[in-house]
Amino acid sequence: MIPILMYGADWCPDCRRAKAFLEANDIDFVYKNIELDEGSVHRVETINHGKRIIPTFEILGKTYTNPDNAELACILGLNDAGRVLFYGADWCPDCRRAKAYLNDHHVNYQFIDVDVYDWATQEVERINNGKRIIPTIVIDGTPYSNPDNPTLQQVLRLREEETPAHVYDVVIIGGGAAGLTTAIYTQREKLSSLILEKKNVGGNAFLTEKIENYPGFVNISGPDLMEKMADQARTYGTVIKEGVEVTGIRREGGVFQIETNSGVFEGRAVVVAVGSTYRRLHIPGEDDLIGAGIHFCATCDGPFYRDKKIIVVGGGNSALEEGLYLTEFTDNVSFVARRPAFSASQIYVEKLAERSNVTTYMNQSSVEFLADDRGLFKALKVRDNDTGAESLIEADGVFIFIGLTPNTAFLNGLIDLDERGFIVTKNGSVETSVPGIFAAGDCRQGAIAQIASATGEGVLASFGVKEYLKRI
Repeated sequence: MIPILMYGADWCPDCRRAKAFLEANDIDFVYKNIELDEGSVHRVETINHGKRIIPTFEILGKTYTNPDNAELACILGLNDAGRVLFYGADWCPDCRRAKAYLNDHHVNYQFIDVDVYDWATQEVERINNGKRIIPTIVIDGTPYSNPDNPTLQQVLRLREEETPAHVYDVVIIGGGAAGLTTAIYTQREKLSSLILEKKNVGGNAFLTEKIENYPGFVNISGPDLMEKMADQARTYGTVIKEGVEVTGIRREGGVFQIETNSGVFEGRAVVVAVGSTYRRLHIPGEDDLIGAGIHFCATCDGPFYRDKKIIVVGGGNSALEEGLYLTEFTDNVSFVARRPAFSASQIYVEKLAERSNVTTYMNQSSVEFLADDRGLFKALKVRDNDTGAESLIEADGVFIFIGLTPNTAFLNGLIDLDERGFIVTKNGSVETSVPGIFAAGDCRQGAIAQIASATGEGVLASFGVKEYLKRI
C-alpha cells in the first residue's frame, strides 16, 4: 500500500496531536521531520504554495494541511465499528450503490481506486482468491466482497431510521428504464411513488457504454441516460431506495405488502419492472471461473482487460454491441457464435467488420472453460458444429452475452409466468393475472429488449395504475 506521509516537527503541538491520533488507531504512517530533511521542507512549501504549514499529509495522491482528528477519521475511514477501506472504481455500479449507502449513513471510508493503483488490484485479487471482485470493502480488518446494504448495516452496526408506516399509491419494483418512466408519469399524476431497486438505478442500460438508438440522442452513455431519468423521477417526488431486494408480495385488506431484505413496504398498486440478467452457458468450468476471468458486463469488468486478449461469446445485438466497446481498448477480441452468421442488427455487423483487432469463430459451440494453475481463466474449448472438431481459444478473459433470464423468481405462485419465467400479461396491455399488479420492460413476455420500448411500457404501466386506482 502507498504509505501515508506526514510532514511535521517534534515541537509542533498539532503534529503531536495528529501523531497520537494515528498511533491510537493503529494507522501505519511515515513521519518526515522537516527540521532534519530539507527535501521535506521544500515539499511542504510546494504543497502549501510557499507556506510552511505543518502537519501536512500526503495520502493516496491527495494532500491535506493540518487536518483535525475528525477530518483524519473521514480521510482514513475510521469509525466506531473500525476502519473501512473501500476498494472499487468509479465505473462500477455496485461501488456506486455501496458508496451511496455509506454516504447516506455518514460512514467514513477510505476509497482506493483499483484503476489508479496496481497494488490495489493485486490486493483485491489476493482477498478474493484471484478474482477481481469490486467493491471489496475491508471493515475492521475483515474483507467483504460486494456486500449488500443489509450486510453493511449489520457489520457497521448502523441503525436505520424508523419512519411512520406509509402506503404509497404505487410501489415500482425495479429502477431501470421501465421503472423510472413509470415513476415519472405516476408522480406527475400526483400518485405517490416508491421505487425499490435491488442494486442501483439504471438496470442493464446503466451497464451499456454507448447508446446510439434512443430517440433524441445520437450518442449517449447508459449511465448518463439513466441518471437523467432518475433525476427527473426524483424531481417530481419519487422516492428511490437502492440495495433493496424484494423477496415476496402478499395482499392484505386491499393493500399490497412488499416484503424485502430491508423490511415491508406497502402500496395500493404494484408495477414489476425487474428486468433480466444475462444467461449463462452452464458448461464445465463456468461456476468456478465467474469473477476469475468469466464476466457478463463489459462496462463493469472490461477495463480490467486493457491491452489484453478477450473472448466474447454470442452473436446477437448485446454480444456485438458490448464487444465493439471492448475492441476500443483491448488487443484482440475473439467472437464465438454458435450460428454460421451473426443474428445481430446489420449496423453492428458492419461496424465489427471495420475493426482490425477482431477474430471471429462462427458455427462454434462452447464446450468447456479451462483454468491455469492459479485457478484463473486461460482458454475456451469450442466444437465446430459441422465437423465436430474441437479446439482451444486462449485469452485473458471471456464475456458471455447469449440472452436474458427474467428476474422473476420471487413471483412464482403469485402471478402467471411462462415456462421461461417471463410475466404473462393480457393481450395488448401490461396487466398481469392479479388485478393491481402490472409488468413492464424486459421481464414481460413478448417485450422488446430495448430502452425505448421499456420507456413506452413504463408509460402504459402508469396509465394502468391510474385507471386501477380509480376503480378501487
